[in-house]
Amino acid sequence: MIVVTGATGNIGRPLVEALTTAGEKVVAVSRGDAAFPDGVLHRKADLADTATLKSAFEGGGKLFLLTIDPELDHAPILEAAAAAGIGHVVLVSSERVVTRPTPALEAFERAVTDSGLEWTILRPGGFASNSLLWAESVRKERKVLAPFGDVGLPVIDPRDIAHVAAAALTGDGHAGKAYLLTGPALITPRRQAEAIAAAIGEPVQFVEQRRAEAYAQLARFWPDHVVEDTLDIIGNPNAAEQEISGDVERVLGRPAAAFADWAQRNAAAFR
Repeated sequence: MIVVTGATGNIGRPLVEALTTAGEKVVAVSRGDAAFPDGVLHRKADLADTATLKSAFEGGGKLFLLTIDPELDHAPILEAAAAAGIGHVVLVSSERVVTRPTPALEAFERAVTDSGLEWTILRPGGFASNSLLWAESVRKERKVLAPFGDVGLPVIDPRDIAHVAAAALTGDGHAGKAYLLTGPALITPRRQAEAIAAAIGEPVQFVEQRRAEAYAQLARFWPDHVVEDTLDIIGNPNAAEQEISGDVERVLGRPAAAFADWAQRNAAAFR
């Protein structure tokens, strides 16, 4: 049985779907109530509250581990997983472990690699789904407001992350591997706006923000240090952050999805 944490998110949901389609038994873990496909066992737990993890992990053989706070102490989570009989953990980390390492990020991964469990680490770059921050302005004004309009990054479709995770959880040869996950090409915010316009069949104006304007907008959703790091990356990426990885294709046997594909699939959010 495979335990999926973060099961209501934009990686967790398609992962649950992929695993159930493949005939796997799945435990979907979330902090609150949620609906899942028939046959999926839902358990409520909070990764920050280790007292809730014993029942959440019970009966699991493999674990998909996704947390929103890399500074969370992961050792108790992994200890609970091992105590429940889980033998393999697939961790969602970040490309920043390689491109902009910090002691906290390195310790985040080290907790898994030193846990005694088999492990696979996924290091995605920026998510295509971050453009959902523009959804309201596109719906109401047919505008995308974003900084650094002509700086390109190889953003990845979260569904591709989910499919790589499913492969690592169900296939052989992934233990001890770390995969860098990116989209197939660099794409700028301006080109993303054009792809959204094509997906909804209506013109969308791109309005370039100053960094301070973008900071004020993003600070409504994310902690200050996350906003600063994000703006540094999208405004002044280093060579490694603009590198296009072939790991999605190596694992899945097909290229990573383009941003335009993601936009077409999520067009309803922008209409």
